[in-house]
Amino acid sequence: MGRVQGKVALVTGGASGIGLSAATLLAKEGAKVVVADFNVEGAKEVAENINAQGGEAIGMFLDAGNENSIKEAVEQTVQHFGTITVLFNNVGLTNLQKDLDVVNLDLEEWDRLMNVNLKSVLVGSRYAIPHMAKAGGGSIINTASMAGFTGDVVRSAYGASKAAVVNLTKYIAAQYGKDKIRCNAIAPGLILTPAAKRNMSQQVLDIFAKYNALPYHGEADDIGYTAVFLASEESKFITGQTIQVEGGHYIANPSAPDFMELMRQAQK
Repeated sequence: MGRVQGKVALVTGGASGIGLSAATLLAKEGAKVVVADFNVEGAKEVAENINAQGGEAIGMFLDAGNENSIKEAVEQTVQHFGTITVLFNNVGLTNLQKDLDVVNLDLEEWDRLMNVNLKSVLVGSRYAIPHMAKAGGGSIINTASMAGFTGDVVRSAYGASKAAVVNLTKYIAAQYGKDKIRCNAIAPGLILTPAAKRNMSQQVLDIFAKYNALPYHGEADDIGYTAVFLASEESKFITGQTIQVEGGHYIANPSAPDFMELMRQAQK
């Protein structure tokens, strides 16, 4: 308890999934939390639950595709709690119907994902950094993705936007480190959020499980706890980094699981 005591955190996309986990865990560890989400009723419900458990939080509306909405969320955070020392840029969109291969993807969808997934990180950081500098420092945490490190058959725009988040994280860290502002990213693999459970068949989950080094899938709290670590002073000498939280899915030669199965068959 108390790992982020006295800090003020703005968590975007905080009404569900990873954002919900991070907001709840940050509050449990002592931070005052602003839960911001397009689903404003969900954001307020999360805040109410935090307050009912002895924490301190408020919920508010956020449209991550709108610069003024992001600016207002930062300003309301400062107005309500006096400062902002942690920003978790967590909003992200994906669209399997329109974000396809390079030849067939919808170019309007490309623009939408770049705006929400990438520009929102830039804009949120842009408005939070002056307040963090005034407060004597802070921690910016960005949700990237393993899609930013690999190629795939679809989600070209999503992967490109997340790769850009990884590099933007380094730029923010390099530019504002002397103000004691750290900036790091988290790159989740498959995380079994409620949305993932709704949208992924067991067949798809089994394919992911085949290539995980660990014998299970990730949960939202696996990312939430990583966010708490990056928000805390435990990570005070870490900046510009992207922590890959993906169960070892991407660490091996891609043929390794098939060769392991071949060896098991040979031993029978």
